[in-house]
Amino acid sequence: MSSPSEKSAKLPFVVYLLGVGAFLMGTTEFIIAGILPELASDLGVGVAQAGLLITAFAIGMIVGAPVMGLATLRLPRRSTLVLALGVFAAGHVIAALSSSFTVVFAARVLSALATGAFWAVASVVATAAAGPAASSRAMGVMVSGAALATVGGVPVGTWAGQAVGWRGAFWALTVLAVLAAVLIGRFVPADEQRATASVRSEFAALRQGRLWLSMSATALITGGAMAAFSYITPLLTERAGISQGAVPLVLIGYGIGALAGTNLGGRLGDRKPLTTVTAAAISAALILLLLIPLSRMAVPTIVLVVLLGLAGMSVPPVVTSLAVRFAGNAPTLAAALAVSSFNTGIALGSWIAGSALDSSLGLTGPALVGTVMVTLGLAPLAALGAIRATRTPEAPEAPEAPATAPGADLSHKTDIRHAAV
Repeated sequence: MSSPSEKSAKLPFVVYLLGVGAFLMGTTEFIIAGILPELASDLGVGVAQAGLLITAFAIGMIVGAPVMGLATLRLPRRSTLVLALGVFAAGHVIAALSSSFTVVFAARVLSALATGAFWAVASVVATAAAGPAASSRAMGVMVSGAALATVGGVPVGTWAGQAVGWRGAFWALTVLAVLAAVLIGRFVPADEQRATASVRSEFAALRQGRLWLSMSATALITGGAMAAFSYITPLLTERAGISQGAVPLVLIGYGIGALAGTNLGGRLGDRKPLTTVTAAAISAALILLLLIPLSRMAVPTIVLVVLLGLAGMSVPPVVTSLAVRFAGNAPTLAAALAVSSFNTGIALGSWIAGSALDSSLGLTGPALVGTVMVTLGLAPLAALGAIRATRTPEAPEAPEAPATAPGADLSHKTDIRHAAV
């Protein structure tokens, strides 16, 4: 077993730096939920149609993570991260300068492609820097960047959107992305071994059935949680009776819950990943179910929104870490597909939730959609549990981790393999 010193060891600085990049990506992905009414009015479309910008970003990340991950496979990872941030900034400039919903939609897809590439490469860099014994914790820190976006970036962006328009928030994201690119270019170490990467080995890693089960689970669980969150503003203002000015405060509460969830999931996921994700799924399903009848009351609604952030965001760091473990020496495509599965769920959930919002279900439709999706996510988790139960003690729980440096302590490898599912 890992010693206490190993568990409490500080993560490398680069992990926290990549978390800063994740903060920007999370801000732009989730900010639309807070400025939907202003954006819809300015572009001359309905709220449900404006919500498609959330779907557009998710679709861009679904495609961008694996495609850009493979396209840049032989490029230095540091250069790939800087390039991704540059394209991310360009997408926001295009959106801020346009008054056409179609152009803004396309710009969101462009920014999402860059975001997918960033997440795919950054996930590998972070887990490699932390080592296999702390890979989930490293991913927890990175995903915490996205969670911090809901605590700080999204509420501030929402206030800015209400005060000076949504375009001002997009210009601010552009400037911050350029600054992040400079910092990452300065501090992320060069990767001298990048040229040895093999596309064939990356695809070979996809033969792991457990990889697809874990990605199905994360798509359904996180997609269900985000289906409700994507349309949380009209639920808060029109059903719970919360004022428009107080919505950013509720989003801060969600962000605090999400921040706690990513860190809790990351820490527990290194030792009990399947148990952690299953508990998160059951909790999220119950929270979403309770949100339907209790959303007429402001206080219970606020509490449930905070808890939704806690449960829903516990999943991504664990599943991404598992994907990298399952892939062994070919982690880039697996990490990219883990990102894609997260956003497949968001795209599917936000699209169905938007339709439910316009149906007879009304404001509670997104929460009902989320409940069903999260509940369905328990099925692949049960399959993973069955696979674990049928494995013999001698069979490894995950492929060998990437080779470590000469002289590194290998005593933890057996524990990690047996904790992988």
